Amino acid sequence: MGDPRFARTVILMVRHDTDGAFGIVINRPIAERPLAELLAMLGDKDAPVAGEMRIVAGGPVQPELGFVVHSTDYSGPQTIDAGGQTAVTSSRDILRDIGSGKGPKKSFFAFGYAGWGRGQLEGELKGGSWATAPAEQTLIFDEDREKVWDIAYGRRTQDL
Repeated sequence: MGDPRFARTVILMVRHDTDGAFGIVINRPIAERPLAELLAMLGDKDAPVAGEMRIVAGGPVQPELGFVVHSTDYSGPQTIDAGGQTAVTSSRDILRDIGSGKGPKKSFFAFGYAGWGRGQLEGELKGGSWATAPAEQTLIFDEDREKVWDIAYGRRTQDL
């Protein structure tokens, strides 16, 4: 793929249907910040929360939007199931719940997303621009972000 924004990028596919596709980049770390600071950035300045949250650049589309990628032991009104082992929620409530010990066991925060129009991703896959690999929780949440691409590429189920 000629777009350098996607070089050695691993994307968790959140939704892929006849209308297009939506995914979150999981291997572009930005920082780790206190939850209270992250909530303040999102307009919630007085949230009584504790803990830190890893932040990643989730993709080039609408980088002002935030998403929490998390384990499926948490669900709220804005939660999207991303394949049975992972979910995505776009709500400040999940950050408050994480900061008060009521949230998912595993999570990180992403600004922005990657998106494809109808048939675009299928064409890119057919053209060899992407490889696919299983969406395993350890890869998504636990592995060193610097090693995620190498691990995912080693587990690919489709050759480029």
